[in-house]
Amino acid sequence: MNKNRILVVDDEKLISWSLAAMLNKSGYEVETAATGAEAIEKFTSFKPELVMLDICLPDVNGLEVLKKFKSLNEDLYVIMITAYAHADSAVLALQQGAEDYFGKPFNMDAVKHVVDRAFEKKKLKEEVDYFRQELRKKSVQDKLIGNCQKMIEVFKMIKVCADTDAKTVLVTGESGTGKELVAKAIHLHSARAESPFIEVNCAAIPENLLENELFGHEKGAYTDASKKQKGIFEMAEGGSVFLDEIGDMPFPMQAKILKAIETKRFRRLGGEEDVEANVRIITATNQDLPKMVSEGKFRGDLFFRLNVMSIPLPPLRERKEDISALVQYFIERLNDEYGRNVEGAAPEAMEYLMRYDWPGNVRELRNTVERLMMLEQGKVLTPQHLSNEIRRSRTEVKKKAPGGGQSDFPGEHIYLPPEGISIEELEKQLIQLALKKSAGNQTKAARFLKMSRDTLRYRMKKFGLSDSGRESEGEEAGDTDSGDVSQGKQINYLKFAEC
Repeated sequence: MNKNRILVVDDEKLISWSLAAMLNKSGYEVETAATGAEAIEKFTSFKPELVMLDICLPDVNGLEVLKKFKSLNEDLYVIMITAYAHADSAVLALQQGAEDYFGKPFNMDAVKHVVDRAFEKKKLKEEVDYFRQELRKKSVQDKLIGNCQKMIEVFKMIKVCADTDAKTVLVTGESGTGKELVAKAIHLHSARAESPFIEVNCAAIPENLLENELFGHEKGAYTDASKKQKGIFEMAEGGSVFLDEIGDMPFPMQAKILKAIETKRFRRLGGEEDVEANVRIITATNQDLPKMVSEGKFRGDLFFRLNVMSIPLPPLRERKEDISALVQYFIERLNDEYGRNVEGAAPEAMEYLMRYDWPGNVRELRNTVERLMMLEQGKVLTPQHLSNEIRRSRTEVKKKAPGGGQSDFPGEHIYLPPEGISIEELEKQLIQLALKKSAGNQTKAARFLKMSRDTLRYRMKKFGLSDSGRESEGEEAGDTDSGDVSQGKQINYLKFAEC
């Protein structure tokens, strides 16, 4: 951890030496100066965070030096030293921006207390500035939910990036998959958790403002720059900067970000000196960066630097077994938000949610659950208020197998009786057929039906099918309830092919 830097300015060598020795022993980094000119020179090279300044210097009044320091850095903390401790000089110093003062002769313990208090106040001010920005964002964030193998791999990568303090991480995935949640999880599970996490949407800030937002500016850097302003890289010191939509970052800005990553330094607009940047940079995009590199739309050197640690997020349609847990999680979260007491989703509603492909991913699922909770009056979410897109969704049964051959149940194998066909019975028989073909192996049966194993087990439970998928000895696997009572026999809607 960097030590706080203090510049002691006093022409009495014994006082300077005593203060420097005490402050060094207390863990501060200290430089001394005996004149105003020497103080200004060391101020430029040493860059102190706090100055202890004697009012009476041999070459200039200390109040003039105070004015000079505050013009160079208005956030600088200055503690005045005076041999007379007159109220007039002390008040004048405070009016001109000094933080505190003490008079000679002084007690070392009292001086240390004043210095420690000044740094505590400085730290508190920085934290307040940061949290004021954070209050503009959502006060509560969703968590990453998932038990499927792909999400387990994501969780493993988050842990690796957090534990190793990876300086650059690239998170990829479609919109709504939770890239921001991954970035925050990396930050919160790392040693940087106590430092700021600041997000920047590269697509939302105009090109001419992005550099100022990231790196800040000096006073007078442009017409409206009436004072120095820190950028996000400086405000996030010791923490993490999340650059969302990095694929939309302007090409010229990409070079400056690359330099900041490589050198760990940056320069404010209008500045003449570099500033150190001790931050982790997490980037995210839903675009195909390798393709953009090949098309000349994204810098290849930046992509390869960002891609050292990469975390791809699966779309929701590839992890439908997590939908049930996600729905329940959102219900619990929204119960707190809306003061509701919803217990869960009805099986019919859950079936619709499991069938839908979710092009908007987890974000769309959350919005759907929120819509249902606002419209549903009971304690169970029903399909009544689902959107037309979700209600129309159905699992399609393809006529051709992936290899190009005929499927096991083409149209001519389906019997349509005059009185009509039961879709639920047809679905039940499809599940029985898949279980028969897979010899009761649920994983293989789910693959035949293009659904997850959890979805298959949910529907088996719904239809009262055993885990093995086989009927009792002596019965046909496709027997169903009677569909032709007048003839006293059961109807098999599917003419099972031999497996």
